[in-house]
Amino acid sequence: MPSRFDSVIFDLDGTLWDASAAITRAFQVAKNSVDYVDDDVTLAQVRAVTGQPYEAVYEQLFPGLPADKLNEYRALCARQELAAARAHGGALYAGLEDTLRYLAGRGYRLFIVSNCQLGYVEAFFAHSQLGHYFEGHQCFGTKKLPKAENIREVVAQYGLRAPVYVGDTAGDLAASQAAEVPFIFATYGFGRLTTTEAPQRITQLSDLRQML
Repeated sequence: MPSRFDSVIFDLDGTLWDASAAITRAFQVAKNSVDYVDDDVTLAQVRAVTGQPYEAVYEQLFPGLPADKLNEYRALCARQELAAARAHGGALYAGLEDTLRYLAGRGYRLFIVSNCQLGYVEAFFAHSQLGHYFEGHQCFGTKKLPKAENIREVVAQYGLRAPVYVGDTAGDLAASQAAEVPFIFATYGFGRLTTTEAPQRITQLSDLRQML
């Protein structure tokens, strides 16, 4: 890895906060409002699909729904998910603001690229009050592009010369590799990667202060 980066691009869920409980409640509210979904979505199921492309999440959680009902239910869940993110938010991982303040103070430009729906990053900013640390962000919901393309877009749009991506899943690693951006694995998140797969890793956000 380069000894000096000029920017840090973060994943959101499982890297900066854990909003699984709020999202699980949102799915339950949506489920209770229709008559064609029988099973509850559990916290474990939400955590298992966190970080995957937004539309793929619903295909995995509700595989038995026909296409028209799946699209209708996805839209309903999306509204409830954003409402839950704004109202309840997620648990910020320990040391988040101190780490962001440190990185910004050292001159690092900070960004978010997530597989979330449009409006979710803004909900994170509103709930956490940490939006002022980030110069820009991109998500799946903007153009329905895969994460690698969104990483490339942020790199190009902001003229980043030596970015690094911090994420917590195998999908984050694959997107970083496809975008040709070095990767740091957040072991405290939802995914599991071996040291061979992701040798550069942090066990808590404050580890970035020693690594960068």
